[in-house]
Amino acid sequence: MFIFSVPQGHCCIIEMFGKPQSVKKSGLNFRLPLIQSPKDVSPLWGNQTNKEGIFIQLSEQITCENGRTCTTKDNANVEVSCTIRWRIVDPIKAVYDVDNLHRALVEAVLNEVRSTIGTMELDAVLSGRAALSEKITRAIAPTFSRWGVSLTAVEIQEMTTDKDTAAAMRQIIEAERRSRAIRAEADGESNARIRLAEADKQAEVIRAEGHAQAMSLRAEADKAYLAALAPVVGAQEAVRMLLNRQTLEGYETISHTTNAKVYLPANLPASVNVSEP
Repeated sequence: MFIFSVPQGHCCIIEMFGKPQSVKKSGLNFRLPLIQSPKDVSPLWGNQTNKEGIFIQLSEQITCENGRTCTTKDNANVEVSCTIRWRIVDPIKAVYDVDNLHRALVEAVLNEVRSTIGTMELDAVLSGRAALSEKITRAIAPTFSRWGVSLTAVEIQEMTTDKDTAAAMRQIIEAERRSRAIRAEADGESNARIRLAEADKQAEVIRAEGHAQAMSLRAEADKAYLAALAPVVGAQEAVRMLLNRQTLEGYETISHTTNAKVYLPANLPASVNVSEP
């Protein structure tokens, strides 16, 4: 019997006659010498996700990929760098169902990034980084699962554009700023006109209400005047005297202007006594 220890957070694949037989978890384990041997993953994985070549790491891994150029739907070039967060859940699949796990993971993510960005316009790509990351993660997770890997997230770290695209974007931003400024100025002028119109309207309403109240009060006063005078001189005479008084008041009003000339009508009632001011 041969006793060996597997470190915490790792596992070891035991092969028998070149085929995987079992997966040993952390702690003390046993294997039959000569017949059983640990699988060495270092020829394909190098020093990634393993210790000493035979102990496969089961904790979450982070793979950072440098920027790759992608073309958007509106033919703009954008360089995208991303981080892949993943962990092995089935060591047998991770070792035997894919030739080179790490290269396969990176290529699958990059292909999905290019494919997804190719269906989006540049503005949507630059403004929706979180949504883009989530969309890529959902799309690629089933592929990772086939390789015994659980995909936690694909995070878009940085997106840069070429000089021509950046210059065009700056022009668009400046144009949008000018457009917003023009709209704001127009809205301000429109609001000012509306407020002035509302103020004029309110003033007209107030003047009209005041005039109506004055006429109402004048009518009440004339009514009281006729009621007091009619018993003394008679109703017809009282009405005539009221009309004469209103006529004189009208002449007095129009003669208040400096250097005003007042023309008296030829049919002025004889009973009206007009004296010089």
